[in-house]
Amino acid sequence: MSAEDLEDYEADLELQLYREYRDVVGLFTYVVETERRFYLANAVDLKAHHDSGDVYFELTLRDAWVWDTYRTARFVKQVHVLTFKDVNVEEIAKSDLEPPSSLPR
Repeated sequence: MSAEDLEDYEADLELQLYREYRDVVGLFTYVVETERRFYLANAVDLKAHHDSGDVYFELTLRDAWVWDTYRTARFVKQVHVLTFKDVNVEEIAKSDLEPPSSLPR
């Protein structure tokens, strides 16, 4: 396999992953970024811990999807992360054009 073939293969994997992300993003409430991963989740619990002058974060996600090209199962029931790096949690804005979940009678 040439270097060009490998680059094409990896680019194709990234494109497939992006398409999957685009298809599932509407199912989730939060986007979460850590130094190692990018997640979509419906429940996020973030706690900061102070230990001997250091600060670390404990992150628990429920009903999550993991952005990872080489992972075969990206849907995860629960994720638990400990990190000394920044954690970014954003609520996904739902479009005003979405139909209501129940119609008035």
